[in-house]
Amino acid sequence: MTDRLPYLQKGLVAQLAQLTNGIAVVLEHRYYGASIPTKDFSTESLRFLTTEQGLADVAYFAQNIVYPGFEDQNLTSRHVPYIAYGGSYAGAMVAFLRVTYPDVFFGAIASSAVTEAIVDYWQYWEPIRRNAPQNCIHTVENLTGVLDNLAHNTSAVKDLETLFGLQDLSHVDDFANVLSYPLSSWQGRNWDPAVNDPTFFEYCVNITVADTLLYNDTSSSEDIEKAAELVALAGWDDPKVNRHLTTQLLNFAGYLNETVVWPCIGNGRSADDCFSSYNTTFYEQNDLTQNWRLWEYQVCTEWGFFQTGSGTPKSKPSLVSRLVTLDYTSLPCKYAFNITTPPEVDARINNKYGGFNISYPRLAFIGGTADPWREATPFANDAPHPHRPNTLDRPFAEIEGGVHHWDENGLFPNETTEFLPPKPVENIQAYEHEFVKAWLSTQKWAHLAREEQGFFFGLI
Repeated sequence: MTDRLPYLQKGLVAQLAQLTNGIAVVLEHRYYGASIPTKDFSTESLRFLTTEQGLADVAYFAQNIVYPGFEDQNLTSRHVPYIAYGGSYAGAMVAFLRVTYPDVFFGAIASSAVTEAIVDYWQYWEPIRRNAPQNCIHTVENLTGVLDNLAHNTSAVKDLETLFGLQDLSHVDDFANVLSYPLSSWQGRNWDPAVNDPTFFEYCVNITVADTLLYNDTSSSEDIEKAAELVALAGWDDPKVNRHLTTQLLNFAGYLNETVVWPCIGNGRSADDCFSSYNTTFYEQNDLTQNWRLWEYQVCTEWGFFQTGSGTPKSKPSLVSRLVTLDYTSLPCKYAFNITTPPEVDARINNKYGGFNISYPRLAFIGGTADPWREATPFANDAPHPHRPNTLDRPFAEIEGGVHHWDENGLFPNETTEFLPPKPVENIQAYEHEFVKAWLSTQKWAHLAREEQGFFFGLI
């Protein structure tokens, strides 16, 4: 739980607690952290790991908790207002809490809340396409196109894998998946320097260089000749275009080999051991150290969110190879849990809690226009009402350029600068302060503010 400590010290939840004389509480989800009710993480043991049960745990806590040091006070949800905050899956959870337990949770702030479960979540890549530097996106589309246009040619694919140092991979879809690793790092971008992942822009800087080879390991005349041949075979045979894309392909290969491939293979492990989704021995592990199984189980049984390239409409170039299919991305379900059919997302999540349409008084939705999870939130372009009214009672606001729950982080006063927090984040957090104060000004709870007894804010 120590990784959540900064949110209690300087994040949004800390800000709200200070603003209202409240208490901030971080709760673990069952099975995660130290809240483990079983002896292992076998499929049998994980049958109690459901969204519904997780919600019930939080409600029970709010209704029954006796806080150490405050045993003489009744601080349950019947006597003080509880406002839940969460981001991503936890954002969906707090939204569901407000609707499912409206008498327990006075309000909720759902940030980047993935309230719509989607099996084939190819849309994950679309906010990246719209918001990343377009020269980088155009390059990614072309590099992905090289692989997809060669996919029918086994010999050419093997030559392409060799350029990346991955010729020993047994499955071409594993190779296609590894090529998407740097693209996935977009989600790790954050305005807060303490948690920001710079990988995406480092990746873009490397692959967009079209006139200079950056890596000695991919600069030999043999590599250049082979790469140019593959690029031409894939359809880019105009001499100038071929020369530029060949250079970009070799720079991508050099970058990926240095940052992803060699750090694993260079330690003596095989390519399959490092990067294969067909490693059944790995998936058979189910002791309590295998905490990767937890969210994977929820994905396989309730949520989906398999990030494919094959789902991308044929009308647009894919950022991720179309070899990355639903069957491929769901292999962990098969090998880890013997689950061979997609989750019934409508029955388990969407119809039960509201999906895109979820709405309730004192339920706020905060999003980011550049969040790869945006298309699973009520802000999604495909949502029935992506531009619903934004009111103090039902706040609905996005951070321009924001990625994944960017409102959650905060800075100490001595850490702020002219540019940090960014103005869009600062404005959203000020708005969150405003509507929470408005919620708590209702007649039922106004006396607490006068008596300085405080309120409760949960971060899950």
